[in-house]
Amino acid sequence: METRHLKYFIAVAEERHFGRAAQRLHMAQPPLSQQIRQLEDQLGTPLLLRTTRKVELTPAGQLLLDRGRRLIEELEVLESDITQVGAGATGIIRAGFTGTATYRLMPLVVQAARRQLPGLRITVQGEMLTPQMETALEEGRLDVAVLRPPVRSSEVELKLLEQDELVAALPADSELAEKGTLDIRELAKQDFIGYPTHSAVNTIFVDACRRAGFQPRIVQEAKETSTLLSLVAAGMGIALVPMTSRMFTFQGVAFRQLRNPPPVDLAVAWNRNNRTPLIDNFLTLFDSLPTFPGAVPAPKEPAHED
Repeated sequence: METRHLKYFIAVAEERHFGRAAQRLHMAQPPLSQQIRQLEDQLGTPLLLRTTRKVELTPAGQLLLDRGRRLIEELEVLESDITQVGAGATGIIRAGFTGTATYRLMPLVVQAARRQLPGLRITVQGEMLTPQMETALEEGRLDVAVLRPPVRSSEVELKLLEQDELVAALPADSELAEKGTLDIRELAKQDFIGYPTHSAVNTIFVDACRRAGFQPRIVQEAKETSTLLSLVAAGMGIALVPMTSRMFTFQGVAFRQLRNPPPVDLAVAWNRNNRTPLIDNFLTLFDSLPTFPGAVPAPKEPAHED
């Protein structure tokens, strides 16, 4: 049974008249009558009782009308869904977020998606490190990642969101907390709480210390910014963290700016080989997100890391 036959039959069954059904279908009456006869022959049973004045449904015709309407509705919904998926308006996005972006940007992205892409479902992994997300993008376990460059993979493409900078996170009762702006060289004799060795922020932090003439003494590592700041509050050491970490309100932690602070970028990334219309639509959500106070908005043009 072809879809067109079903649509012809439904029109006749609803109108109870071949002439009106033909007008509704924008076709002549004789071809319509012929199509209904073909459908009855194919199914092997009468669907309509025809008289000179009206058309009535047989029990088989009533069943076909009831079930056929649902089938046509489901087909129309399916066609619409397929069109939306093809246009990138619905589907599933697996997104990863680094550090403070988990708490600051992730809620904003989800809210924007609910407004602008109501057919989209987002699964989120938070507090991830850049190398983790880079590997997940390469292996297809993530579709999009908000991370801190640099990345090494030629498959990962970036769009910069903003430029952050490192600040010093200090125990509130530290003598250094009594000062204003600090020079990194003043921190040479301090114990440090650091991000894991292979993380992007740790690399930037260690390089900045080396340029200042010393190798930082890292006494503890923490993957999550919240854990790292808790250790600072406990007096275990100090840390250099992205400026956006100031959004955390930790009792016992004081943030101080650095002279000539090393920059830390924030970018949204994807696998250039797996880019789809859905990912394109998701990426547009980042264009209207607010920049953290003090951070520098990045240029709108995509940046490539090869």
